[in-house]
Amino acid sequence: MTTAEIVLRRPPRRLALGWAFVERQTNLWKRHWAWELVWLVYGVVNTLAITFIAKEAANTGAVTSTTELPRLTLFLLIGTLVWAYMSAVLDDMSLVIMWERWEGTIEHTLMTPVPRVVHLLGMSVFGVLHGLIRTSLILACSLPFFSVDLGHADWPVAAAVIAVGSISLVGLGILSGILPLLYPERGEQMSFMVQALVLLVSGVYYAVNVLPGWLQAVSHFSPATYLLRGIRDAIINGDGLGHEAGNLAILALFGVLMVPGALAAFAVAERWAKKTGRLKRQG
Repeated sequence: MTTAEIVLRRPPRRLALGWAFVERQTNLWKRHWAWELVWLVYGVVNTLAITFIAKEAANTGAVTSTTELPRLTLFLLIGTLVWAYMSAVLDDMSLVIMWERWEGTIEHTLMTPVPRVVHLLGMSVFGVLHGLIRTSLILACSLPFFSVDLGHADWPVAAAVIAVGSISLVGLGILSGILPLLYPERGEQMSFMVQALVLLVSGVYYAVNVLPGWLQAVSHFSPATYLLRGIRDAIINGDGLGHEAGNLAILALFGVLMVPGALAAFAVAERWAKKTGRLKRQG
């Protein structure tokens, strides 16, 4: 093998560094497999508990049409699954600093000459893969409990919505990760408040139009609103790419604006945290 062939086959240095963070988080995931099992069981139970509301609505007479019950069931099922995915991505990204503090490696990671963009994007790749795996397992465990018709679903469009929407979720997660960086004692709880706000305004368990007018206005600033809308349209209604072009364009705009903005904001917060001595281990 010639030197040129070796160079061509060797991955770029920054790509290799970014993948190293994926491998590190994967090893941590394996080491803390019991916690992952807990969150998987919680995700399955939460999905079942929320989706069974559709059957309760049928039993009480709130849903009488034979077509409304499957639609409501699928509406709630998609909402819980998408929220499980979003939660996994946001947790992995917003708690990037807490991971370092828990493991006692925060000084080493943030003081090493690794570009922060590489660090955060490597964590982003892990978060997306982790979220997809966990959500797929929750779906596999939940489907046998319900009778849903997926024959009209446009899966390529749903996949496109997830792919484009995940970019904006990464940006939102990085922004949330600034809070534990700035507030070592209460930053984790503050990042969960961000998730709670997204849950409230994005139409996870109900349509956005049932919210008060001022909250409906806030929902337009949440990328999760368009992510949920696009996935539901593609799976429940079978809407094609042309119909979803608007949602995809908005999600792409969120991604283009949020990811660079979040990286820049994180860099500013990191410099301030270093100057004020906030890079410390817990305990």
